[in-house]
Amino acid sequence: MEIAVCLPLSEAQEARLRRSAGSATVRRCAPDDLGDASVVFGNPTPEAIAANRALRWLQLESVGFGEYLDLDWSRASGPVQVTNLAGFFADPVAETALAGILALKRGIDRLCALRSDGTWIGDPIRSELGLLGGSKTVLFGRGAINGRLAELLAPFRCTVTAFGRDFAEDRLDAALEQADVVVATVPHTAATAGLFGAARLARMKRSAIFCNLGRGSLVDEEALARALRSGALAGAVIDVTRAEPLPPDHAFWTTPNTILTQHSGGGTADETDRKIDRFLNNFTRFRDGAPLEGLVDFTRGY
Repeated sequence: MEIAVCLPLSEAQEARLRRSAGSATVRRCAPDDLGDASVVFGNPTPEAIAANRALRWLQLESVGFGEYLDLDWSRASGPVQVTNLAGFFADPVAETALAGILALKRGIDRLCALRSDGTWIGDPIRSELGLLGGSKTVLFGRGAINGRLAELLAPFRCTVTAFGRDFAEDRLDAALEQADVVVATVPHTAATAGLFGAARLARMKRSAIFCNLGRGSLVDEEALARALRSGALAGAVIDVTRAEPLPPDHAFWTTPNTILTQHSGGGTADETDRKIDRFLNNFTRFRDGAPLEGLVDFTRGY
């Protein structure tokens, strides 16, 4: 059995994989060249997956799966099993959301910019600062991230309304009109793409904060930038965008009251080691013929 690994590893991490693989061969590879490996760990290109007819199991290093939706996963030996990192990023992304919301409420982003400019403003900013405590919060997505965020919001006595994949648009719109904070963590699907367009963003209060930590395809980015520039929204925390890296001329670079975290929200110092933990746990299951954890539901796309 050959395991192709297409994510960056240190020498120590690669050595750990080799020790734990038993008789299987571990080979580092480029995302576009998997060879005939029967097991792949990482996020290869869709073209590389299509070219590998020996593939039996793919362990993604992400939760998202949108770029692979149109592939044919059937093989002569049976369908390929695909697993993702469902739940893996819940703690760091939830903490990123909370940090961004608090920074906007308390003016931390503006104060940091004033410090870099050598400008002291002092008392005049005090009357412009808000509190998270008691806020009406809409969580769009009932996955692990928003589940953890709801726990983090509990001490702030926030009123939380959550919507899952079975949401009704009229109920969502009614909740948005009352919301102080909206946090979206949903994956890219046909049902979520473009869901937060100009009309839906316009339903939110001028004092509201919008956060997107799921997929950039959810939001009309030009409409969001316009709302922030005009003061129709008070602020935004944006971890994901339609194009990554963000183009140099994109509005989000200069949009006011915007915290742009550059898809780093799920990051931690031990991220790769924890991904290896998840892979090795599933590899033991794969080798033993046991059910794998985090199996992708092809009908939902995640």
